[in-house]
Amino acid sequence: MHGESMIELRPLQQFLAVAELLHFGRAAERLHMSQPPLTQAVRKLEAQLGVQLFERSSRSVRLTPAGAALQASAQKLLLEAAALPAEVRAVADGLSGRLRLAFVSTVGFGGLPLWLRSFREACPQVALALREATLDVQLREFEAGSIDAGFVIHTPGAAPVGFQRLSIGIEPLVLALPSSDETPTDVQCRSAPLVIFPREVAPSLYDAILAHHGAAGVAQEAIQMQTIVNLVSAAIGVAWVPASLQGLQRAGVTYRALPGAPQVETSLIWRADAPPVVARFVEHVRTHA
Repeated sequence: MHGESMIELRPLQQFLAVAELLHFGRAAERLHMSQPPLTQAVRKLEAQLGVQLFERSSRSVRLTPAGAALQASAQKLLLEAAALPAEVRAVADGLSGRLRLAFVSTVGFGGLPLWLRSFREACPQVALALREATLDVQLREFEAGSIDAGFVIHTPGAAPVGFQRLSIGIEPLVLALPSSDETPTDVQCRSAPLVIFPREVAPSLYDAILAHHGAAGVAQEAIQMQTIVNLVSAAIGVAWVPASLQGLQRAGVTYRALPGAPQVETSLIWRADAPPVVARFVEHVRTHA
């Protein structure tokens, strides 16, 4: 039966030379071969496909409709084949592919926008898929294989065996409090009820904040830092937030640095067996952090 065997690239290259020049002799010269083997190769290709590719006469050579269709497809195929080695090397080098990246909301106010922009400029062939997610959600998504790397609030022992970690930086927390005509004392600030994220989001940071803040209690929990700051503006309570979050200006919110405040460490985590594009991104962040 025709078409069962795979067509190799060399016969297609030979066919395209004849299709372009419409002359077997000149095509043979271009291919640096004699004419009889070229004629034989085209006939073998026709037999393999079960169609006539050229109408031949003593005066001219013309493409048949089947030949014209093959010419268009073969040109595309050979271009793709020529590009294939570079494409494969780009994937192996982490310069191409897809990077599925998750991040906690706090890193969005730090270096993340700059890292993403510079990485896109350095590796334009990498497709970025971004998702905001807390540490507990990210760990489930790592387990499901739906993300490749994630920016998290560092929690010792939270990442399972087989993960690698890059510390991005440590910054102090500042207190976000409702704006007031009167400036509260440090003691008053620490005696106000808290607006804080749920403990499972970052257990060690949660415990450090409660230990530092005192016994005022938790007024409200919220996952996203933007929501936490909005609740502070509504005078629900006060909140300890990373210093970089001060760039998030909200009417009715004042930020204050207090002595002895807890610190927060941001990390980038990924599986040790992650694809090359992850190693490329990690190295980019390492050199730009």
